Amino acid sequence: MKIRSRFFLVAAGFVAVAAIRAVGSDAFANYPWIDYDHPAVAYSKRALSDPVSVLQQKLKAGEMTLRYDRRWGYLPDLLRHLDINTDSQMLVFSKTSFQAALISPARPRAVYFRDGVYVGSVQDGEILEIISLDPEQAVQFYTLDVHESAHPMFVRRDMACLQCHSSPATLNVPGLLVTSSYTGTDGIPAFRGAQEITDHRTPLSERWGGWYVTGTSGRLEHRGNAVAPDQSRPTELDTSDSHNLTSLKRKIDPVHYLEPTSDIVALMTLEHQTRMTNLLTRFSWETRIAIGEGKVDDFSKRLEADADELVAYLLFADEAKIEDPIAGVSTFTKTFPARGPHDHLGRSLRDLDLRRRLFRYPLSYMIYSEDFDRMPDLLRDRVYRKLYEVLAGRDQSPAFVRITADDRRNIMEILLDTKPNLPAWWRRTTE
Repeated sequence: MKIRSRFFLVAAGFVAVAAIRAVGSDAFANYPWIDYDHPAVAYSKRALSDPVSVLQQKLKAGEMTLRYDRRWGYLPDLLRHLDINTDSQMLVFSKTSFQAALISPARPRAVYFRDGVYVGSVQDGEILEIISLDPEQAVQFYTLDVHESAHPMFVRRDMACLQCHSSPATLNVPGLLVTSSYTGTDGIPAFRGAQEITDHRTPLSERWGGWYVTGTSGRLEHRGNAVAPDQSRPTELDTSDSHNLTSLKRKIDPVHYLEPTSDIVALMTLEHQTRMTNLLTRFSWETRIAIGEGKVDDFSKRLEADADELVAYLLFADEAKIEDPIAGVSTFTKTFPARGPHDHLGRSLRDLDLRRRLFRYPLSYMIYSEDFDRMPDLLRDRVYRKLYEVLAGRDQSPAFVRITADDRRNIMEILLDTKPNLPAWWRRTTE
């Protein structure tokens, strides 16, 4: 039975995808449906090595335990085991989870993340929602019962969650998505199509509808922290108390959350990371299928287009401009760059700019990720060659005009110093 034919459950994902508008109108044409049962993919059959499946094996073997906190349940210890900082906390008040009945502007859902792992928590919810990235098998979906148990275990929920997390919005592969919605006072997206996918290309003025946002952004008027009080005018948000908030005390009771913030910089980082993950999954699977079917020659033009698109996103070629400086109010702006790696001058691709753009050195830190390194050799080699052409200044096409000579030089130096598995010819060519 095909996986798609079994999608009959309510989604257990981070956002409900029904009536979500993807970026662009050609998602089906550019990213046609991929058969998850294809032998080159075998999404539901291959062994997993994502962070949660690793924890699951340790729990079963008795090599670790999850400590239960009387106030917060398993959440703090789960975040600790997954190496997720609480300062990554973001609060979303739109009813975009299968626990929607418990979510409202007064009781938002908390989301925590790092590279490749995401945890959602709802006040008085029955479960924690978890997304965990496997380097070859894409995102995996789990829940953890919040009630104390002698043997807590993660439950895989792919069949339910893919109903939302596999769509044009995720490039028609199991993926991630962040939305901005016009939300009513009850937390319900105001109308069909009220949710729009966001990533680092989205103008900041169109982001964060349905989310709380703490931090300052100058004159920027975004959609965060605001609801539409009049159902007859659902796109008219009440923004009278929504911009440059450094505290949410007038919106919620922060005592119910691990942190009192929903950090603007964490939100921007999450938005970049979601599409980057989806692109890596999409293009890796396409390449695996072409190789598996012996159609590499026929795939050559598509391979080149995939690599070009991936490199453009890696280099933030279409990033929305920041007009006024942005500042978060949590420690995320310190702890995120500290993850590194850093070169011998102390530079890192995680270093933040927040004056003109998100990162000081515009190349995605996800180039260090295992899912990047585990791309099929055919695709990864093409990506490296395209990336080198840009950074070496050989590619001066309009797509990369915003990447200055200084940017290219700095990025090249950082990579040569911090990424040990660069192709050998990179080092020979630059010596």
